Amino acid sequence: MTLVAPTVADYETSADLATLLVRTTEGGALSVPAETLRLSCKCAHCTRARFDDRFPEAFPGIAITEIGDLGYGVNISFSDGHNRGIYPKPYLLSLAGR
Repeated sequence: MTLVAPTVADYETSADLATLLVRTTEGGALSVPAETLRLSCKCAHCTRARFDDRFPEAFPGIAITEIGDLGYGVNISFSDGHNRGIYPKPYLLSLAGR
């Protein structure tokens, strides 16, 4: 039996803005907490902060303020003002545990 990874169809936030909901073309829905997304940002700014040991260990109360669909993934803006993170679809699925 061959397992096929789900295909991302759409994104939205939960009502409290604390979770990214990812709908798949197969009819499923996955979710990724905003804090997980913020901690997993791989932009140059966050990568450098990790390298310099200045990256926070947690982002309590962080919220998603905007989602920009880029086709191959999403750009997510957060309530702390960070808006540089780009999350390709395969990376989102891995963060959702798929």
